[in-house]
Amino acid sequence: MMRVNGKERCLEAGRTTLKEFLLKEGYRLEHIAVERNGEIAPKAEYETIMLTEADTLEIVSFVGGG
Repeated sequence: MMRVNGKERCLEAGRTTLKEFLLKEGYRLEHIAVERNGEIAPKAEYETIMLTEADTLEIVSFVGGG
């Protein structure tokens, strides 16, 4: 079980990239930042970062307002 924003999530069997996971979950990549295991994941590497059940992700969305 992988942890995402403090909740346990099942990771699909096989190889899943961070980008695939985020898109499947409905995130708009241009509006988020991802911390993986305590380090910010560069957007340029989302396609090459392979997720494992040992990963912990914190995903934050940018929200405009005034």
